Amino acid sequence: MGVIGFCIHYAIALVILNKEIKPSVGMLYPRESETREVRSLDGLWNFVKSDPTNPTQGVRDRWFADDLSRVQETIPMPVPASYNDITTENELRDHVGTVWYDRKFFVPRSWADKQRVWLRFGSVHYEAFVYINGEMVVRHEMGHLPFEAEITNFLKFGEENRITVMCDNALIQTTVPQGKITEVSRDNGVAIVQTYSFDFFNYAGIHRSVHLYTTPLTYIEEMEITTDLSKDNNVGLVYYKVKTNGTAANEAENNLYVRIQLRNKEGKIVANETSNSDLKGVLEVQKVMPWWPYLMHPEPGYLYQMEVFLHGVNNVLHDVYRIKVGIRTLRWNNTSFTINSKPVYFRGFGRHEDSDIRGKGLDLALMTRDFNLLKWIGANAYRTSHYPYSEESMQFADENGIMIIDECPSVDTENFKQELLDKHKSSMEQLIHRDRNHPSVVMWSIANEPRTNQLNAGSYFQYVANYTRELDPSRPVTAAIAVPSSDDKAAKYLDIISFNRYNGWYSNSGRLDMITKRVIDEATTWFKKHNKPVIMSEYGADTVEGLHLLPSYVWSEEYQTELFSRHFRAFDTLRKESWFIGEFVWNFADFKTAQTVTRVGGNKKGIFTRNRQPKAVAHLLRQRYFALGREVDQCNFPEDLFTYIADVRPSRNAKHDTTDL
Repeated sequence: MGVIGFCIHYAIALVILNKEIKPSVGMLYPRESETREVRSLDGLWNFVKSDPTNPTQGVRDRWFADDLSRVQETIPMPVPASYNDITTENELRDHVGTVWYDRKFFVPRSWADKQRVWLRFGSVHYEAFVYINGEMVVRHEMGHLPFEAEITNFLKFGEENRITVMCDNALIQTTVPQGKITEVSRDNGVAIVQTYSFDFFNYAGIHRSVHLYTTPLTYIEEMEITTDLSKDNNVGLVYYKVKTNGTAANEAENNLYVRIQLRNKEGKIVANETSNSDLKGVLEVQKVMPWWPYLMHPEPGYLYQMEVFLHGVNNVLHDVYRIKVGIRTLRWNNTSFTINSKPVYFRGFGRHEDSDIRGKGLDLALMTRDFNLLKWIGANAYRTSHYPYSEESMQFADENGIMIIDECPSVDTENFKQELLDKHKSSMEQLIHRDRNHPSVVMWSIANEPRTNQLNAGSYFQYVANYTRELDPSRPVTAAIAVPSSDDKAAKYLDIISFNRYNGWYSNSGRLDMITKRVIDEATTWFKKHNKPVIMSEYGADTVEGLHLLPSYVWSEEYQTELFSRHFRAFDTLRKESWFIGEFVWNFADFKTAQTVTRVGGNKKGIFTRNRQPKAVAHLLRQRYFALGREVDQCNFPEDLFTYIADVRPSRNAKHDTTDL
């Protein structure tokens, strides 16, 4: 290729177009009602690992056409769970490529009568190919997000059926997140090696629950709910849009309508309405109980239950669906973020869905423990770093009044090309489609630590940010940025500036005297450059549980405690400026990473251990978060916040001033 030809090819490669993204359809969370049944397929499945050097063998040899046990030796594998840490084999832990699952299930004869049957996965990482009785029914790319398919015509009613899933965990430069796969020579041949720059383990498998559920032939397919408050928060407005599908919807859409009822926590109907054929409207709630974050109100996380009844010709009842609704309003400008017209100061965490043995598999016991710890420590928010968390955790956040910065799976994004942009936008579309009705979701995060200093980063993130606003203008857009503000090309397209910085750890390790001023200066620089609210979305230090060193030294619990204290000083200075609106610790708990010599069993920046026990700094952070809650939100202190020391009374001759406090 000549110089001119190279230049033309290079220029074409740099062109990024804002293409249309295929919208998600359906995906309501499976709930039983008068017209719907739900069955779980969770449990022990049969499992086969493919040869990493021959990942498509199972497709070519049609493993999906029969029981896996007839073509390969299988092992039991729990669903939901990551498969990596279940066995004692490092070949499975570090496997790259495809794996296969299957199991048998019965479908009752009654399900064949005038209804549809759906198969829904909460999440499979990273790409899934799903077969029913040997026929492919759905393919989905993107971990951490749900997908479904109607399988009515693939089932044998009143008989045994087989479901087969091929899961591929390979990450390349056009997946979200990105990775690279290489062949590396080893003692007895060649190894297929997956590498990635993000700092958490690439767990894989069927991570969340698998459900069968039924709907009537004519059914409620989607619901979109937005809320507002008026008259000094005394009147709530609930706007709804319902989308239907099915036989009657196709033949006579004008004959369909919905009847909506809204019940309070006591079960009393506080608002109701019957729609026109456009299936949308607004409910007005008098003496409303707004949805408030934890510690901002004596009754946080107040939820109403919306009941939706779909009727057709002659008022025939087709379908019933129920969903929880929190009534609140969000506002933001260049110096503040408010909920229900009250300024918010975020105090929370970056987290991970991660635990021993289960990996990223849904674990309701662990999830419940985590929310108890969040409330124990006085946090009011967290970011779903660095991917969407389970739907069950989003529901838990709604109920507990924990605000969520909802992040898509884009992490360490680089090499900004067209195919990557299309998938990145698709990940945001799927995330917003899934989570738009959650009152706990107060912000969308479009990336974590993207390489926003690179060529094309500006136009790339302009497209992603604008697309996110098109999908949902009711919430601000942010991203956690790690490049210096002088090099960044993306922040100008955001509504809220979030930045990650590890002063005293990655920068100037061990220097506690090089933290406070640097945090203040960087936050101020971001605000002066963009005139937008600023959050410090990550700070912290790796800490080995039980390591105590005096004077403090890196990796010790003393060092983590002092490092946090130096950040607190910076935050308190910044809080005097209204534009600084939040502080997020990295991380809530220790978590697993890829093997490196800088990670002893994983990332140890958690204030809790991986099994959710507190390090010393957790008690300090708890005192700070509740102190902030008392100052900002007028909450009460827990009785056990401060440990009794002594009843010391000053002597008559002692002199004190305010610095003694």
